[in-house]
Amino acid sequence: MNNLIDNLSSANQITHIYFPTEIILNLTLSFILGIVVSVVYKKTHKGLSYSQSFMVTNIFVCVIVCMVIMIIGNSLARAFALVGALSIIRFRTVVKDTKDTAYIFWSLAAGMACGTGSYFLALAGTIILSGIAFILYFTNFGSIIKSEFILQFRTASGDDKITTEYNKIINEYAKSSTLLHSEASGDGKTIKISLDIVMKEDKKQDELISKISNVAGLSEVVLVAAKSDVDY
Repeated sequence: MNNLIDNLSSANQITHIYFPTEIILNLTLSFILGIVVSVVYKKTHKGLSYSQSFMVTNIFVCVIVCMVIMIIGNSLARAFALVGALSIIRFRTVVKDTKDTAYIFWSLAAGMACGTGSYFLALAGTIILSGIAFILYFTNFGSIIKSEFILQFRTASGDDKITTEYNKIINEYAKSSTLLHSEASGDGKTIKISLDIVMKEDKKQDELISKISNVAGLSEVVLVAAKSDVDY
């Protein structure tokens, strides 16, 4: 036990001294790699959750982690002190896109590599991860063809002819259809209908919309991709 304590104490006393040129090189490289991570994020991002502040955060994370690694060096006491200091911080920001978490870890890893002077690892890792990100983006990896939709339209109340006509079209294009909601207008002359439909593989959504819209007596025809996209 005493030998273990002595070994920890002796290791704690050996602290790497960074020269000014080494500090500038580490911080500059981490800044450049942080920009690369942010640019890759911008170029490969899909959806509506894009955030400029997230790009800036990636750059700061990369540089700050580099600084932290240089501060700690190989000092065990500094490492424990840093853990204690950071334990009081609480992050309550909700990550909108799970892929954003991967970019945060990428910035952390690049900053750590720069802080330890592992320049080749930092550069090689960033180049390889950039390639992976672009490959996944251009191949649209993991995506599926959307077949379930919400169809909404307004129809005249009590008109069996219109009902028969739009049901015939829906049965032609959909495997199944389920009534989600029907709501009569204030004067009772029209009804707003919401249907959950599963499209047939060989049918196209725009053709369905075109035919439904051409039915006399139907209006406000809308087709959306998910139940969460519309109030019904």
